[in-house]
Amino acid sequence: MLDLTRHPRLVKMLSWWDRIKASLNGRHAKGQAAEKNLGAFYARIWREAALAVGATIESLGHDVFEIRRGEARTRVLQNFTGMDDLATHCVVRAKPVIYRLLRDAGLPTPRFVDFDSQDLTPAVAFMESADRDCVVKPASGTGGGLGVTTGIRSRWQLARSAFSAGRFGGDLLIEEQVAGENYRLLYLDGKLIDAVVRRPPSVTGDGKHSIAQLVEAANSRRLQQDQSVSHDLLGVDMDMRNTLARHGRSLRSIPGPGEVVFLKTVINQNSGADNETATSILCESVIAAGARAAEVAGVRLAGVDVITTDPGRPLGETGGVILEVNSPPGYFWHYHKRDGEFPLAVVVLECLLAGPRGIQSMLCETESLAL
Repeated sequence: MLDLTRHPRLVKMLSWWDRIKASLNGRHAKGQAAEKNLGAFYARIWREAALAVGATIESLGHDVFEIRRGEARTRVLQNFTGMDDLATHCVVRAKPVIYRLLRDAGLPTPRFVDFDSQDLTPAVAFMESADRDCVVKPASGTGGGLGVTTGIRSRWQLARSAFSAGRFGGDLLIEEQVAGENYRLLYLDGKLIDAVVRRPPSVTGDGKHSIAQLVEAANSRRLQQDQSVSHDLLGVDMDMRNTLARHGRSLRSIPGPGEVVFLKTVINQNSGADNETATSILCESVIAAGARAAEVAGVRLAGVDVITTDPGRPLGETGGVILEVNSPPGYFWHYHKRDGEFPLAVVVLECLLAGPRGIQSMLCETESLAL
């Protein structure tokens, strides 16, 4: 078999062909519709938050809103606010930098190596020395699971995933895949205000349709029901193919009636039904580790992603890790959960519009909401 890790230009051509096929299949237009739904979600929660805190809100166009209360005012753009500055956002997206900072602070992170998309030699050596599956992702500048592929075992998979990630930049990262569920821990000024276990996206079989057809139907429902179902569409990518293959399936497989099929390992394209509040099941050690990660990253409003098999035990006992520190964090996970919503926009807006004295009292109120 041809070793694609030695022919980066060929794999780049294959990657471009994947993009052309996606465009011909109409995925670009559907993606634009999903982006519109996401904008509508943020518009709704900021309007609701403004009403809740007694503020006025004005649309400035292009998803930008100005919110005023008395002499105080702030502007928001979807999940971008004045809570943290641009430099902070950029630094936390530099994954190798954050991993090293976290590791220097004594926090567990996945073992990794960064490499260039034009030279896969370091990644090949890392993969072949690992005793578990690996993950390839852009090293910086992205979020939301863009360009991330799990379950990397072979040179073929490595090459394809590297050039999938390479569409978002030439600097890439390969890391060991850590077992466990994905927990989003949300901190404001070092205090845990919400926590969500985020499970992978799935479809349910009917004994008649293939997984590819079920995915297409799920995306149609997401577009029809807008942001109330999901903030994104299910993308058919390497992570989906690898996840299905690990369970002996492909996009052509026809699952039986009522059979649940998990589509991906990367959780970012899941639906509200896949999210559930997890605040009460976290042990103090895990909460403290997340708070320390936010502090090390220098982030006020931080979404800390933890992978662990048991959130009720310290990460050192379970082999769990701090996977990411997100700034700004996405709000979808906290509004769309199977067991209700956490009013994150209200909390953030109150903080943005409050004076120094008001912030501390607001944090105390928020702490009670998280319990």
